[in-house]
Amino acid sequence: MSGLEASLALQMRAHQLPAPEREYRFAMHHVGGGDGIRARLKQAGLKDWRFDFAWPSQKLAVEVEGGAFVGGRHTRGAGFREDLLKYHHAMVMGWNIYRCERWLIQHGHVMDFLTRFLKQEG
Repeated sequence: MSGLEASLALQMRAHQLPAPEREYRFAMHHVGGGDGIRARLKQAGLKDWRFDFAWPSQKLAVEVEGGAFVGGRHTRGAGFREDLLKYHHAMVMGWNIYRCERWLIQHGHVMDFLTRFLKQEG
C-alpha cells in the first residue's frame, strides 16, 4: 500500500465510513474465480485488474493515482492507456470510478465525496 493509500485508509476509518475492500479484483469477480480463470478473463477481453479501494455492493471504486508530477506509470503512454482500458471495462460493468491524487486527498475532497456517496447509497 502506498503512503497515499494508507493516508486515505486512515481518513476513512476516522470518518467511520464503511470499510472498503482493498485490491478488489473486479474482473475476476465478473467471470468467476477458480480453475480456468485466466482463460475466462482472456476470452472476455479482461485482465486481472484491481481497484485500490472498492465497495462492491455500491459498485464504487477509488483509484489513487500517483506519480503525476514525476512521470510515473499512470502518466506515461502504455500505463495511461492500460489504466483507461481498465476504467472502460469497469464502467461497462456498471462501476463508478473515482480517481484521485495527493492534493485531493490532503485537502479533504476525497472524503467529502466518499461521505456523500456512501451515505446516499447506504
